[in-house]
Amino acid sequence: MRAWLPERQVYGPERAGERDIDGLNRVFAEAFTDRYRRDGLVGVRVPQLNPDVWRYALLDAGEGAMLWRDEAGQVAAFNVAHRSGLEGWMGPLAVRPDRQGTGVGKAIVRAAVDWLIEQGVTTLGLETMPRTVENIGFYAQVGFVPGHLTVTMTNDIATRGHRAPLLLSARQGHARAQALDAVRGLVGALAGGCDFTREIMLTAELGLGDTSLVEDPGGLAAMVLWHSAPLAEGRPKDEVRILKLAARDERAFDAAIVAVEAAAARAGIRRVGVRCQTRYTGAFRRLITRGYRVRWTDLRMTQDGYPEQPPAQGVLFSNWEI
Repeated sequence: MRAWLPERQVYGPERAGERDIDGLNRVFAEAFTDRYRRDGLVGVRVPQLNPDVWRYALLDAGEGAMLWRDEAGQVAAFNVAHRSGLEGWMGPLAVRPDRQGTGVGKAIVRAAVDWLIEQGVTTLGLETMPRTVENIGFYAQVGFVPGHLTVTMTNDIATRGHRAPLLLSARQGHARAQALDAVRGLVGALAGGCDFTREIMLTAELGLGDTSLVEDPGGLAAMVLWHSAPLAEGRPKDEVRILKLAARDERAFDAAIVAVEAAAARAGIRRVGVRCQTRYTGAFRRLITRGYRVRWTDLRMTQDGYPEQPPAQGVLFSNWEI
């Protein structure tokens, strides 16, 4: 089904694929640079994303990776909608600056919302810059309500003195399948219906990072999916970024952070980044105590009627960015 936007002859959606990465990257950099400029940050130039990160995002989204073209066939807008079991979210999404203000933005958000609801998600969210009231107002007009902040935090670690990390990549065959089952069980116990298996497998297949495991006599106590591939095109590997974290309790959360730091040290990377959802105040305080510093904030917003389902206990970080 096509959603036609006749005002500027922008048409779609169509599924975005690897052939579209250059066009997606140009619109991404132009749109977000323009957004910062309108916020008064004139000197900020947003770099294009690492093509490998785009491949991960597009493969993870599947049919949810949507783009719209202009009358010349060039990418004019895109929205990448993801589904992790019953959790759905969208990002990145952008409209080329010359096509903003024509209704394209609302159309691409509604298309992704409709698609995710058709997939049966019970949580449907996105993240945006909290200082940008224009963005918050825009998303409110298409049914989103504000929630907690996601606080990006980083810590520079020593590259020596860590225990050998327990990594999913070290498991093969039946042991690997057992570990994935344990991860699925832990995540599902914290948030019923949530499943990070596809993201874990894609990360391994594309060589973007790994999954750290924390085990104790009771079984799997925590898991962390992380990427070490640089986010921006042409940048070196200088940070391990946590995408998903599930921990049975706060003690397991501490062990999970230690496990990721050990994995980063093993890879010769000194910085670890975690996007902490402020719903988990105990986890936030533990990160501060450990030396993590606040670098950035994003506002989590959810579609009305499709809220987040926080666990009764434990910690579950699900990054709604790539």
